[in-house]
Amino acid sequence: MMDLDRFIQRRDYYRKVGKAWKRGYLLYGPPGTGKSSLIAAMANYLKFDIYDLELTDIRSNSELRKLLVATANRSILVVEDIDCSVELHDRVRAEAAAHRVMGYKEERKVTLSGFLNFIDGLWSSCGDERIIIFTTNRKDKLDPALLRPGRMDVHINMSYCTPCGFRLLASNYLGITEHNHFEEIEDLICKVEITPAEVAEQLLKDGDPDVALGGLLEFFNVKRKENEEAKAKAKEEESAKAKADEEKESAAKKIEMNGIDLAMGPI
Repeated sequence: MMDLDRFIQRRDYYRKVGKAWKRGYLLYGPPGTGKSSLIAAMANYLKFDIYDLELTDIRSNSELRKLLVATANRSILVVEDIDCSVELHDRVRAEAAAHRVMGYKEERKVTLSGFLNFIDGLWSSCGDERIIIFTTNRKDKLDPALLRPGRMDVHINMSYCTPCGFRLLASNYLGITEHNHFEEIEDLICKVEITPAEVAEQLLKDGDPDVALGGLLEFFNVKRKENEEAKAKAKEEESAKAKADEEKESAAKKIEMNGIDLAMGPI
């Protein structure tokens, strides 16, 4: 909120330093951690309009340009799940694919360079008080060009639920600030990865705090079992992959030795 307030109050400062009056946010973290809810809260706080940009439905850079120019001042442009747009997070693959396509077909796609040029150039210069927000579940898959300051000025990690987050949810959903289950639940939150959305869903099931929190404790047991099974499966897959690699290496050595024997001929 302090960052948003500072942005709104610095119109003259942005003009003084020659920067477009816009700000970029990257919200990243697992599904269910509140990225979309935070965007809605930001829009409500600032009284800004929201434009939800679905890049997979846009056929070309020219169509993207028309959409961006049509957005109003005092608005938030949202690009959710940016990591799911292959051309935007894998520049090498996108450029290789572009070389294989000839003629007009090459123009009928949104490219990373085209998207960034519009955000930095025309879209920036034709309006004021603009905010752009990217969301992603996998920050590591994004092209570094998207993440640099000036495009994504603030990176916010939307993490799994914390003890503090749980207490806030319990206060909002159940109207309580203390309960004899709190200590046990907070201890489990530090050991089991659970999203705020999952906690909220359990608290919604009953208005009685004893019942709701009891259900949440049962859910933790289910999540812990799922996590253990997932880890065991991952370990098994890793072991199988290591064994397969070892067999491949052994087979390659055998082929190499046979080649040497054939080259030497009979003794």
